[in-house]
Amino acid sequence: MSPSCCSNAACTEAGQRNIVLVGNPNVGKSIFFSAWSGVYADVSNFPGTTVEISRGKIGEDVLLDTPGVYGVSSFNDEERVARDVILTADLVVNVIDATHLERDLFLTLQLADMGIPMVVALNFCDEAENLDIRIDTKGLEERLGVPVVSTSAVKNHGLKEVFAALALARPGLSHPEIDQAVTNLLDRIDTRPEALMVLEGDEVVAERHGVTPENDRERVYLLRRQRANDIVGATVNRPEKTARFRDLLGRLCLHPTSGLLILSAVLWGCYQLIGVWVAGDIVGLTEEAIMQGHWEPWIRGLVNPLVPESSVFGQILIGEFGLLTMTITYLLGLLLPLVVGFYVALSLLEDSGYLPRLATFVDRLMTSIGLNGRAIIPVILGFGCVQLGTITTRILGCKRERTIATAILNFVVPCSAQIGVIAGMLAAVGFMLSMTYVAVIFTCLAVLGTVLNKVIPGQSSALLIDLPPMRLPRPTNVLRKTAIRSFFFMKEAYIWFFAGSLGVSLLQVSGGLKAWQNLVAPLTEGWLHLPKEAATAFVMGMVRRDFGAAGLTDLTLSPWQVVVSLVVITLFVPCIASLMILFKERGFKEATTVWLGAWVLAFSVGGLLAQIVL
Repeated sequence: MSPSCCSNAACTEAGQRNIVLVGNPNVGKSIFFSAWSGVYADVSNFPGTTVEISRGKIGEDVLLDTPGVYGVSSFNDEERVARDVILTADLVVNVIDATHLERDLFLTLQLADMGIPMVVALNFCDEAENLDIRIDTKGLEERLGVPVVSTSAVKNHGLKEVFAALALARPGLSHPEIDQAVTNLLDRIDTRPEALMVLEGDEVVAERHGVTPENDRERVYLLRRQRANDIVGATVNRPEKTARFRDLLGRLCLHPTSGLLILSAVLWGCYQLIGVWVAGDIVGLTEEAIMQGHWEPWIRGLVNPLVPESSVFGQILIGEFGLLTMTITYLLGLLLPLVVGFYVALSLLEDSGYLPRLATFVDRLMTSIGLNGRAIIPVILGFGCVQLGTITTRILGCKRERTIATAILNFVVPCSAQIGVIAGMLAAVGFMLSMTYVAVIFTCLAVLGTVLNKVIPGQSSALLIDLPPMRLPRPTNVLRKTAIRSFFFMKEAYIWFFAGSLGVSLLQVSGGLKAWQNLVAPLTEGWLHLPKEAATAFVMGMVRRDFGAAGLTDLTLSPWQVVVSLVVITLFVPCIASLMILFKERGFKEATTVWLGAWVLAFSVGGLLAQIVL
């Protein structure tokens, strides 16, 4: 896509400027975006990718927040999207971390070499002060050639000053050798930023202009790295490192033994927060007491006199799977509390600095199934809500990794609502049979990941991740992130829930649902050695996973039948809401493959287990 083309993310009207926030991961850009854009913020996928771009307004100008990157290049989707947005920029606000200037200045100097007017926001100055890091801001400003403003965004310090400095934005000082090389290309390339990309060997930008990319990336990078080191040496006074508790804790998170203990404690805490308190107490209040106890009787009483529930239209509106009953109850009573709970947990892990360390800790394990450590994030989210996990696969570096992670999520990861029912049923059959269930599911995960890693062509990306300092999460930042993410998740997901419920309601009123139950029943009895009524539970599992698991509790099953039935319901097709998200995220072909494959996997594994033990 040419940067001059209008897109959802970067299109502006005549007279508007594109003001683009640029920075490394975890430097606080989102706080600047939220503070400046206010309610005029929108989040959408960049065209042709699953990478999200935030777009807002500052007066008549457009504010764009790019993905966190370490350089403007084209090594992964995030960098390609950041590159194309930056190439449309009229003005750049480069947010850098005052405690990691050696790292962040590489990107700053690349933006300076591009010649785009720029303001630098020197963020985390409060943390730098706590670490006794002293930065000569005026000296830094002179060497960069652009305004530099000290900030502490999480404390709302310096945001207004950076905003005021936008009027003073100017191109930064470029390295003389790089400046000359870029100038020599301007007779063939339209703009200086694109000329720099061609000089650094960017094939996509070179192809747009019908030229051959230069092969100067290594030389340019070395010059830029040396200049960044010289600037830091002249402007930063850093004390000798002393051991601190948070540094020690950060190292313990990565140690094989202590890291496993810390991970176990974190998972236990997340389970208590989401699996016990939110999924149990909060959902019990919102879904059962409020929605089923008050909302559904009220809406039925309101609609029934106008559209009788016994009618076809009444079944669609207020029936068992009604758009105004089950769908609203599921969205607001069940899903919303779980979404909020998971985003609270995720924000706490992010703000504390633990999440990147977790990704690093499990990287070797994830590599064995074709992923890298970053994939642990959607997997963890999937244990709460598979839809959340599927959407979060967007953070992975390539399509291959997103395909493997999505398959694992939708084949073998039970959601928190389902886990609650499964745990209750396993408690009744004893420890040994419970461990049999766990072993079967874990084996399926390992085999599935290994097979996909062998079958899907290509190589997964290496884990390149920043390890920020460990710190206490800031409540305001956690709440802000949770609110924004929850809002946009619900905004994106609700239409698919309504579409799924409508489809199931139409099946029910047409008799298709009953026919499906009868179709599956012979397989249930003959191959799985389960009662015929178990077919109903599997059909209900297509609507909601916990419905399917809960349907098994009404059956009279032997201990081994419990294990077999739970293996099948865990490996069974994703619920209708997850399927809708799957179609949206991965496309028709891949979503259909996963859906059909789940039928085969669930009944094959469950049937083989049944033939052995029953």
